[in-house]
Amino acid sequence: MTSKLNTLSHLLGLVLLLTVYTPTLAKPTLKKPLQAKVNTAVRTENNGQVILEDVPPIPRSIKDALRRYQNVRSAQVVGWTKESDGLLIKTRFAEVSQLHRVDHAKGARDQLTFFDEPVGQVTRQPNGNVIAFTMDSGGSELAQMFILDLESGEHRMISDGTSKNSALLWSRDGQQLAFQSTRRNGRSNDIWIMDPRDPSTARMILKSTDGSWWGPVDFSNNGNKLLALQYISISDVRAHQIDIKGGQIELLAGSKDQPSQSYPLMYDKSGEGIFMTSNEASEFAHLIHLNVRTGSRKVLSAHLEWDVKTFAMSKSRERAAFTVNEGGRSSLYLLDTISHLSERVKGLPIGLVQSLDFNPKGDHLALTLNTSKTPSDAFVLELDKDPIAYRHLTRWTHSEVGGLDTDTFVEPTPITYPSFDHIKGKAREIPAFIYRPHTKGRHPVIITIHGGPESQFSPRFSSAYQLWIKALDAAIIAPNVRGSSGYGNTYVNLDNGFKREDSVRDIGALLNWIKTQPDLDADRVAVLGGSYGGYMVLASSVLYSDRLRAAVDIVGISNFVTFLKNTKDYRRDLRRAEYGDERDPEMNTFLQRISPSNHVDKITIPMLVIQGENDPRVPVSEAVQIVKALRQANRPVWYMNALNEGHGYRKKENRDLSRQVITLFLQEHL
Repeated sequence: MTSKLNTLSHLLGLVLLLTVYTPTLAKPTLKKPLQAKVNTAVRTENNGQVILEDVPPIPRSIKDALRRYQNVRSAQVVGWTKESDGLLIKTRFAEVSQLHRVDHAKGARDQLTFFDEPVGQVTRQPNGNVIAFTMDSGGSELAQMFILDLESGEHRMISDGTSKNSALLWSRDGQQLAFQSTRRNGRSNDIWIMDPRDPSTARMILKSTDGSWWGPVDFSNNGNKLLALQYISISDVRAHQIDIKGGQIELLAGSKDQPSQSYPLMYDKSGEGIFMTSNEASEFAHLIHLNVRTGSRKVLSAHLEWDVKTFAMSKSRERAAFTVNEGGRSSLYLLDTISHLSERVKGLPIGLVQSLDFNPKGDHLALTLNTSKTPSDAFVLELDKDPIAYRHLTRWTHSEVGGLDTDTFVEPTPITYPSFDHIKGKAREIPAFIYRPHTKGRHPVIITIHGGPESQFSPRFSSAYQLWIKALDAAIIAPNVRGSSGYGNTYVNLDNGFKREDSVRDIGALLNWIKTQPDLDADRVAVLGGSYGGYMVLASSVLYSDRLRAAVDIVGISNFVTFLKNTKDYRRDLRRAEYGDERDPEMNTFLQRISPSNHVDKITIPMLVIQGENDPRVPVSEAVQIVKALRQANRPVWYMNALNEGHGYRKKENRDLSRQVITLFLQEHL
């Protein structure tokens, strides 16, 4: 039984975990793509699904060089089988990730689903062989809910075919399914519950009235109450308890007057208390036990000055596991839920630990582990009788890496660099990771900027980075500019509202730092980023074109006002909480002032823009307007638009093509 609360995307619909084409599944309406000027060279790839404008043909040499780097797989744990004798994982053998079963360490992967779209969230019915999962079409993120019988292999859709659904949660007896859905009006993020055997029983038990996102977290033992999460903004997350029959809603943690990141996790064994994380009295999100009846709290991770992230509890609720984000890398702890003692698991490879799940017997813990030299794979930790004791870790899957010798991969090094402002008389230090090539000489630099903006770059496995290091002899720098999560509550709020451009100035400070490094060539620097990171790329191109060589904008925001008007309405208020309300005249003026589309005259470097036609987050219009403006200003721009993708590319053939295009672009300009 797990509760995985890692990032905003995980909370707001479990992000790109979406869905599949079926005849009854709502398909996005394809808009007419950007009309090219007379002198724009247009061609299509991948059966006409990808439109390339002013993108040169990819040389055979680049395709050949990339082939091994593009044939890398991974495996993500999604749960155990009913009998505790096998793992359910998501992995890709064709174009997209599907559900598979693995029966033992190094065992074969038995494929269970065969859809054209990737399977999203997967959760097994307690004590049963039925799987509930989500899936969308074409990257639309209108995820529908499905039921799969593992014995017969039959599946059917149980949602309405048009709404956006996420956060699927089984009751402990496996008879009810709670979920988040926009089915009431296509806009509001409400909580619903149904008997999945009869979808007509679906009923709303919580109505979202203020634009915030609500989702179910855990059922009480008798199924009468439900822990629920209300997400208003990165700094305002509240825990509630819902009386399912009576409809009463009780606020357990967090408030409007004293906002905090208070995430409910699970009920304890007695049912009188819950486990939660909160930064209410700290810079970081600590693990807390809250007695619901008395309101008393006990901080269980006060000695850990980092955020507690993923959390899971055994079926007996006598032992739990959680991870701690230590500067972008994970530590794993076991917890005795009765005594509240915890113990760090030693000997794990340095990397990212996710997807914790105890087997039904409670004597093994499955987890997904990713390192800078190994893609995500499934591991199992054998547990001892003592709730915080363990024996050894076994790797269950060995994902293919295209024949690459990953022992030669460059490992990232954590660094900090000084920015423009000061704390107690000293320059604020910005955390980052740098990949330095093994070769000698001065290297061109690729600055890669994460999205969110509240995300955090973590040094996970990236064949793309290793390719650019080898093929371009480039150094890679990934900064966690102000506004990034993982470094405390103060840091994550440093870019809010009218302070938005301060995060862009952190990139300017990084360019200053690059000048001081004898092995880095400050005259050959490119910026690359997606989503909010795409905005950062465009904004950096406005402010620092004289110090950059090229820029790659992937599904990026080019104008905050048009973005807020056109992003899907079920997420608009959530984004206003972060970026500001464009309906306020003063904020509107500010957002227009900092929007890159209004300053194209200051962009003098070549630009590559990559977009998905069906993107519900950063709509295709954001790419269209920046490409049009750049062309009108006679700026060099390549444009790539996939008609069957959304917020990022999920289909292998499209991801492969985009990587080829990016590599060619960087090769030409660095």
